[in-house]
Amino acid sequence: MKSGSAEGEVVVAATQFACSWKLAANLDNAERLVRAAAAQGAQLVLLQELFATPYFCIEQDPAHLELAETAADSRLLQRFSGLARELGVVLPVSFFERGNNAYFNSVAIIDADGRNLGLYRKTHIPDGPGYQEKFYFSPGDTGFRVWDTRVGRIGVGICWDQWFPECARSMALQGAELLFYPTAIGSEPQDATINSRDHWQRVMQGHAGANMMPVIASNRIGREQGESCAITFYGSSFIAGPHGEKIAEAGEAGETVLTASFDLEQMRIDRAAWGFFRDRRPELYTELLTLDGGGVPQA
Repeated sequence: MKSGSAEGEVVVAATQFACSWKLAANLDNAERLVRAAAAQGAQLVLLQELFATPYFCIEQDPAHLELAETAADSRLLQRFSGLARELGVVLPVSFFERGNNAYFNSVAIIDADGRNLGLYRKTHIPDGPGYQEKFYFSPGDTGFRVWDTRVGRIGVGICWDQWFPECARSMALQGAELLFYPTAIGSEPQDATINSRDHWQRVMQGHAGANMMPVIASNRIGREQGESCAITFYGSSFIAGPHGEKIAEAGEAGETVLTASFDLEQMRIDRAAWGFFRDRRPELYTELLTLDGGGVPQA
């Protein structure tokens, strides 16, 4: 697992950049970073969560609901499908989805030929000062999913999902070889003393080590101001290897493209040898189907 590429290895990229209400510029910046990553040999490029706009969930404003697009008619997805096809790269594309009268925080998986392989809708929806997503998004109804892409079988969670080991393990059980988390996280408006950066990274490093597969996380950077508060997004996008080690890491500021290469077949062999999945005891995990560890299992 190293920067660069070799025969039989897959090269992945994480990115980060600042977003503004100059919406066309956001898309241009995202495309520029995808092109830069592809020029470095990346075969899959991860952009950050909801990169088409500022993080509008900083406040509750019904006007922001007009930013949503249906998957079928999304100009954002059309543009990045064309880009994926042109460059021959896989792109998990985060977008604000409208499905009839429901709204979701979603990712479309665009394969290297430009085909949309399907959607994942964010499962865990946060609600706190500056991160008021429950106002905008319904809880996702897709369940955790994996997709067979040109680079391998991938799983994608979205931001708050990354704090839940159940999400990573569910995707690993479905055969994921690489896990991706587009993200928007930074300061906590209610308490300037909180800096979750290291905690955020360590949790995902744990997913990588526990499932013996890489985790790739892309976050945004910059200060974004709402009506009542502001958030400074701390970047620090990173790529973790199958032992939980950080292979590549960005700073808290500055546009960045990170790449790393992984041998999927060697990781499969190593994963099997460690026996993590062989020795599971699903019949003893029924508490995970409850909210309080002993109540009625959730349907």
